[in-house]
Amino acid sequence: MNAEGKKKAKGGKGGVQLFQPMTLRGVTMRNRIWLPPMDTYSAVAQDGKPTPFHYQHYVSRAMGGFGMIIAEATAVTADGRISPRDVGLWNDDQVAAWHWIVDGIKQAGAVAAVQLNHAGRKGSTGCFGVGFEGKSVPEDAGGWRTVAPSPIAYRGLTDPRALSVEEIHGLVSAFRDAAQRAVWAGFEAIEIHAAHGYLISQFLDPLCNERADEYGGDIHGRMRFLLEVADAIREVIPDTVPLLVRISATDWAAGGWDLDQTVDTACVLKQHGVDLMDVSTGGIIADVSIPVKANYQVPFSDQVRERAAIPTTAVGLITKPKQAEKILRAGQADAVEIGRAALRDPYWPLRAAAKLGVPVSKTPYQPQYIRGAFPED
Repeated sequence: MNAEGKKKAKGGKGGVQLFQPMTLRGVTMRNRIWLPPMDTYSAVAQDGKPTPFHYQHYVSRAMGGFGMIIAEATAVTADGRISPRDVGLWNDDQVAAWHWIVDGIKQAGAVAAVQLNHAGRKGSTGCFGVGFEGKSVPEDAGGWRTVAPSPIAYRGLTDPRALSVEEIHGLVSAFRDAAQRAVWAGFEAIEIHAAHGYLISQFLDPLCNERADEYGGDIHGRMRFLLEVADAIREVIPDTVPLLVRISATDWAAGGWDLDQTVDTACVLKQHGVDLMDVSTGGIIADVSIPVKANYQVPFSDQVRERAAIPTTAVGLITKPKQAEKILRAGQADAVEIGRAALRDPYWPLRAAAKLGVPVSKTPYQPQYIRGAFPED
């Protein structure tokens, strides 16, 4: 982000910032209110295929005015799922199941993105409908043996086994193949999940990665897997498709992953074709103290944006329209992600427009719903 761009962002001119379009590569989002990836554990057949629930969930929020819809953590291998009920893109049969959902999102005017993930040591965990919540699902109940950079378990879960170098290379290929399927399904942007203690995050963090080979050691070794995944995906998606990376800017633990390492990684990722950092925190190390409150993660987005000169999103207890608008006007992020508030209200962007005085004619209503537009405050 150059100085002039930062100044303009802080200047507050040009109308309500939340409803300004934003372009990454060849894709333009109608506004800067995005739906973050949130796991729903609703692939009920445990085959990785999204269902009518997912259509309703994502398309309703596209109709509700969000600029980008980022579909939940989507596994690149069957044993890369967080739970047995996670969605995936590890085989061609899953492409058609996604296609109608992606079409619905786009027909409602939003950009359809997908987050690709491998859960690593946090995989094979329980959820509603499966049981074993907070625990590992036994193999005889549909679970599997998990893998990780090093054989270090996450709290309460079974011990993973360490990946071989050959297996790591195979997972890079799995991310590449899943990205290709995502493009076939019609997704317009791809996000790599490198946050919240899942596999790529485990490689990055020195408290999880004790490897002595080229995928461990200093930050350059620990970020190697992520860079190889980014390169592999960039090779198979069109130049016009943005590539995003979600990252935990800190694990909130002494001696662990922190903001400086995040900034260094973001600077390198820019050189590998990454267009935006989706900045979150935590989820890597259990039993740490996190100061959860409104905007608690926004300063990390601000610092990555400023120091790495790359667009960012901010997320984390952003619930009110004026709060979100203030973040953009202060130049702390290029877009905001509305998560739990969007679970309560799929039409959060339309309500926000009314709160901020955006005319109905400039608000992303579906034409069928304009008669019921929220009255301006």
